[in-house]
Amino acid sequence: MREQLHDGLSLFGQSGSRKYLNAAERRRFLESAQQLPPPERLFCLALGWSGARISEALALTPASIDIESGVASIQTLKRRKRGIVRQVPLPSDVLVQLDREFKLRDAHDPELANERIWKWSRTTAWRRVKETMAAAGIFGTAAMPKGLRHTFGVNAFQSNVPPHLVQRWLGHASQRTTSIYGDVVGPDERAFAMRMWSKRQPVWPTTN
Repeated sequence: MREQLHDGLSLFGQSGSRKYLNAAERRRFLESAQQLPPPERLFCLALGWSGARISEALALTPASIDIESGVASIQTLKRRKRGIVRQVPLPSDVLVQLDREFKLRDAHDPELANERIWKWSRTTAWRRVKETMAAAGIFGTAAMPKGLRHTFGVNAFQSNVPPHLVQRWLGHASQRTTSIYGDVVGPDERAFAMRMWSKRQPVWPTTN
């Protein structure tokens, strides 16, 4: 598969299992998150809508979320060079909920503004996402925080977001890494296949 040629990153496990959620699973995850208490719900939504790694989402502070501009400033933690920040747009309803729950606009004190919004350990955050996946009936390779990051990339490509924006939002150093998300069969590709199927002659089972 072409995905395996890009920096060793693949969207499929060795058995062919997906590492990302399909559209129906993504919808169920977001619906399941709506049933959670506000802190857990908003963490799942922020993770799902930003494409952030779990450690990057846990590092978010009131100062890193600009309600007026509608973006989260996410520090890219995987690269060796520190201090690289990328701005990722978030849905307005998620921003409103974040502000309402965590009083982001009121964090004028520099110390409060730079305190982490979610003061959980990485293990706790990982477990809460897994529990939400399970409640949504999602299991296997994709049912983890990294699966949400892959889902973000796939959804961005299938929504025709320009590749350079997907690269920037995900914080990839190379567009070769980003390009794997364009290899997933999307609605347009399936539409071409359906046109091809419409021209085939039906094959009926033979009877003796």
